Amino acid sequence: MDKEHGKPTSKPVAPLPKNSGYGEAGASSTKKALKGFTARSGSPQADIDAHNLTLRQRARMLYMSAPIATSAIKTNRTNVIGSGLWLKSRIDRELLGLSVEDARIWQKKTEAEFELWAAEKRNCDALGINNFYTAQGLAFISGLLSGDVVVLLKRVKPTGYNPYGLRFQMIEADRVSTPVEFSAGASLVARITEGKAKNGNAIYDGVEVDANGAIVAYYIRSTYPYELTRTPTEWRRVEAYGKETGLPNVLHIMEAERPEQYRGVSYLAQVIEPLLQVRRYTDSELTAAVVESFFTAFITTEADPNMMPYNEVGDENAPPVSDDENEYEMGPGTVNVLRPGESVTFGDPKRPNGGFEGFVNAVCKQVGAALEIPADLLLKAFNASYSASRAALLEAWKAFKMRREWFVDDFCKPIYNVWLYEAVARGRIEAPGFFADPRIRAAWMGSEWIGPSQGQLDPVKEIQAEQLACDNGFSTREQATVRLNGGSFESNAEQLAMENEMLKGGQIKPNADDDLNKLVAELLPRIINCLRKEEGKV
Repeated sequence: MDKEHGKPTSKPVAPLPKNSGYGEAGASSTKKALKGFTARSGSPQADIDAHNLTLRQRARMLYMSAPIATSAIKTNRTNVIGSGLWLKSRIDRELLGLSVEDARIWQKKTEAEFELWAAEKRNCDALGINNFYTAQGLAFISGLLSGDVVVLLKRVKPTGYNPYGLRFQMIEADRVSTPVEFSAGASLVARITEGKAKNGNAIYDGVEVDANGAIVAYYIRSTYPYELTRTPTEWRRVEAYGKETGLPNVLHIMEAERPEQYRGVSYLAQVIEPLLQVRRYTDSELTAAVVESFFTAFITTEADPNMMPYNEVGDENAPPVSDDENEYEMGPGTVNVLRPGESVTFGDPKRPNGGFEGFVNAVCKQVGAALEIPADLLLKAFNASYSASRAALLEAWKAFKMRREWFVDDFCKPIYNVWLYEAVARGRIEAPGFFADPRIRAAWMGSEWIGPSQGQLDPVKEIQAEQLACDNGFSTREQATVRLNGGSFESNAEQLAMENEMLKGGQIKPNADDDLNKLVAELLPRIINCLRKEEGKV
């Protein structure tokens, strides 16, 4: 305080240091290379939600029109999901007090019961379009392209055909949005992302959160943004979890990249520009090569052009050519008659362009690095050595396995857990203590999800490595079977035991290599003698 005047005094604020630390590096405002680099980043909602609609539309268009973008999405889908992730029940038998045999019987019964619901599209899909396994691929692709996808869990009345009432319905990301006041053009409103719920909670792009930032509900609109329809746009509020059961009503499949982020970002967001430019460049090169291949003749004449046909295509099946005097055509065998005083000048495109492949490959390497897919796998062109190709596959599989774990946690396990709740409640599965103790319930709900295996570039080496790992206790036969072909060691062992019994019943030894070699050694001289005799007769 100023004692004489009784007024507060303010201390001068020290200026921020400009020439220390990052001020001399990436945060410099004086270096020529960085002067024009103005980067402003806001909240996840400002940086993501406000631009998500544009990102989704561009990503979908690239998926439909750019082969590299299509490969990126489908390569992930095929390796992460494949034909579907299959349930392998893994209960905690020690906590539950079950013997190995009792645990095995319970797990097999539960897997078979789950298959009853999952394998039939009418039993699990609210729309009756996909079964549980094909729906996984659809949810995964939609999540990658749009950034996220929402799955509603519904209940219907069980029937004699299907004893379960659980159904899932996928909702595309566009239909999850913040409600706006109804108007004639409400279906065209698309960029209002933030709002307030009636209870005072904040809404971020269709996701309602409470004062602590926890998600409590989702808003589903009845129409798509910019959809031209006479149906009025309405929003339905769906609570994230049931009040009485605590079970999820909504599954939100999303890969977050920032804290306090409530909506996902398209998998292709960071590479939209290079993918678009590569597509344009490819189209241009293709068009130039086609034009260069055309054989077109031009006739210059002083005669009255109205007395002569012109712009005629040599192909007898070609459609009629326009008679417009300002139109000329190029194509295989095309003949154009020029009017007096007209001439034609061609540029020299020099096609095919020798640098086209090298340039595209260079861009694909950068795109693949951003998407965690090596260029060899992105282009499906394995021209490197065995060790280089294997290293590329191993690196890609790190990302595939990570995304599989995320998808399992967001989609497969929650649906299985809700299904198991119903199965136990209806008495079709016996699980003592399931509803009494959360720890016991978690022990019954343990599961693994088996998907496509990594595959082998050299199967002999891969199998020998797995066998060595099993012999030394570094791996189990079950794990090795999953890695090699995505199968089940238990099922393989049962099938092999049955086949060996069949071989024994037929008086054929399963391991008869030694006897076979002896038989061949005895018969080979006789066969050679017979062949020699036949040769002498000829």
